[in-house]
Amino acid sequence: GGAAGNPAGAPPAPACLRLTPVNLGAMAMSNGITRLRSRLWGDEAAVAAAEAAAGRPLDAAAAAELGLVTFALDDLDWDDELRLAVEERASFSPDALTAMEANHRFCGPETMATKILGRLSAWQNWVFSRPNASGPDGALARYGTGARPDYDTART
Repeated sequence: GGAAGNPAGAPPAPACLRLTPVNLGAMAMSNGITRLRSRLWGDEAAVAAAEAAAGRPLDAAAAAELGLVTFALDDLDWDDELRLAVEERASFSPDALTAMEANHRFCGPETMATKILGRLSAWQNWVFSRPNASGPDGALARYGTGARPDYDTART
């Protein structure tokens, strides 16, 4: 048979995004905010528009218009944008990326959970105690020298 939901021999349907009750509050984060509200923090009109689109299949352009995706690249830009994204991430210590992503996970009101899960544990357990930051060739030792840090990416 064909792809799930398609008759045998039919081309696969384009990828889509569909908001469900889970996105709308069934599973709030530890700070009580939904992931959707966290992504669209501070823009109640955008939250309302996204909630109104729940249940409908959204193509890349519609998802981008609603602020639900970070990028919606076309075929012409795909190779260059993918290369740039990989190069940008590779230029950071994997440990620093862990901490930055943890910082972005929680927005809105600060709670004990966001302090611990969003910042403290990542910084204490991943960043400052790892050689990528504190080792002789790490980011902290080479900061301001003009020399590029030597990151161990094999363990992440």
